[in-house]
Amino acid sequence: LFVVMTLLITWRAAKTTTSSAAFYNAGGKITGLQNGAAIAGDFMSAASFLGITGLIFVGGFDGMILSLGAFAAWPLLMFMFAKRVRNLGSFTFVDVVSQRLARGQIRIVASIGTIAVVIMYLIAQMVGAGKLIQLLFGLPYEVAVITVSALVLAYVAFGGMLATTWVQIIKATLLLTGVTLIAILILARTGFSFNELLSLAVEKHPKGEAILSPGVVFKDPVQIATIQVSMLFGTLGLPHILMRLFTVPDMRQAQLSAFYASLFMGYFYLVLLVLGFGTVAFIYGNPEYFDADGKLTGGINMAAIHIASAMGGDILTGFMSAVSFATILAVVAGLTVSGAAAISHDLYAQVIKQGEPDPKTELRITRIAVFVIGLVAVVLGIAFENENVAFIAVMPMVTAASVTFPILLLSMFWSGLTTRGATYGAIAGFLSSLLLIVLGPQVWVSVIGNEQPLFPYDYPGLFTMPFAFAVIWLVSVTDRSARGEIDRANYHSLLVRSEFGEKAAGEGAVG
Repeated sequence: LFVVMTLLITWRAAKTTTSSAAFYNAGGKITGLQNGAAIAGDFMSAASFLGITGLIFVGGFDGMILSLGAFAAWPLLMFMFAKRVRNLGSFTFVDVVSQRLARGQIRIVASIGTIAVVIMYLIAQMVGAGKLIQLLFGLPYEVAVITVSALVLAYVAFGGMLATTWVQIIKATLLLTGVTLIAILILARTGFSFNELLSLAVEKHPKGEAILSPGVVFKDPVQIATIQVSMLFGTLGLPHILMRLFTVPDMRQAQLSAFYASLFMGYFYLVLLVLGFGTVAFIYGNPEYFDADGKLTGGINMAAIHIASAMGGDILTGFMSAVSFATILAVVAGLTVSGAAAISHDLYAQVIKQGEPDPKTELRITRIAVFVIGLVAVVLGIAFENENVAFIAVMPMVTAASVTFPILLLSMFWSGLTTRGATYGAIAGFLSSLLLIVLGPQVWVSVIGNEQPLFPYDYPGLFTMPFAFAVIWLVSVTDRSARGEIDRANYHSLLVRSEFGEKAAGEGAVG
């Protein structure tokens, strides 16, 4: 039913998506409430719903660590970024950073960072999708991943951002309804007492009272700090989230978008606490949900689906499975739009065609980019089959925190930034992120198969983000080139436009 409904939306959206501008930002006519729901839909992903619930099932309190950092980003997005980004950009965050810097050079660097973040994020969604469909329908994992990709390509290639937005709004509504219903059923069994739920969870979990304190999954405080840094600043640098600020008609609606997104996600993460500890209380010790080896059927990513089954039987299981599937489709669609825009708008239209592309050719390249990204997502989704989706989803956060966030922040708030500094800093952040992620436990041990990681932490944002900032600062302050002087001179006009919009800025920045 969900697939049929969203394909009908896509068919209607395709009639209005006749230009690249409509494809990228849905014509800029989405309201703040609609966009807030869509942003929440973007972020309430399979990694959040399936992954965080699964982590609480395994480690109790430690499962909350991933959500705390992510939620802290939304007030910052609302008060620091929404107004300036909306006033300065057109379709993507790269439009913002290229306002005062050498446009061709910084667009290439920022676009590569965007594409890398999108592809990494897609891996988590594809793994979640594959596992879910495999468990529900008994399909081979590879077939499940390909099926999801095919549906997403239909949404994005034909309906663009408008179809993607409505898919996300519907999905966010369904997901919030579903988790609320499960939480009520869980609390009903404990007399609507959260304390009683925690007591039951402590009684059932093999670790006992340890699950109410940190240290079951993450024993090293540095590990916790680097996860929090990655989640907080990575969220502020996610290209598909920033792109949503351009789908509304004005700055006021952009700020409202972040406000409503904060409300929806704050509620969502609170309810996930009930779901997570509910899985511990009602799934542990129940042989129905474990295989012959004593492992959870479908892996820990399926704990959220099992609690739906325990609380509401087949009907609720079916509903939450459909919602999970919808969640994955919506998030993958948003990511794919963002990645395609980086290729067609930022690289083709603005760099290769110098801002004067043929509209039909640009739209055709956008759709080709959608299919290429979909193919890459399938291949990598299969390669990372056995990883926890919440863990995988932090990898793009590290890259976003180390590449997108530093150049976006400094382009809007530091007059000393130069093109050379931004370029070198972005490259440093990108390469250091990839290197330390590959050398860390998630890839070096889990994927490649070595016994010990060469770098001890899963998510190196605590190290790579300051490194990127340091390189940007050092290169910028030592840049004595003519281009560097232009970049510094452009800051004042950028500041005026970021506060009051284009009309107040006079002639604007030097080209």
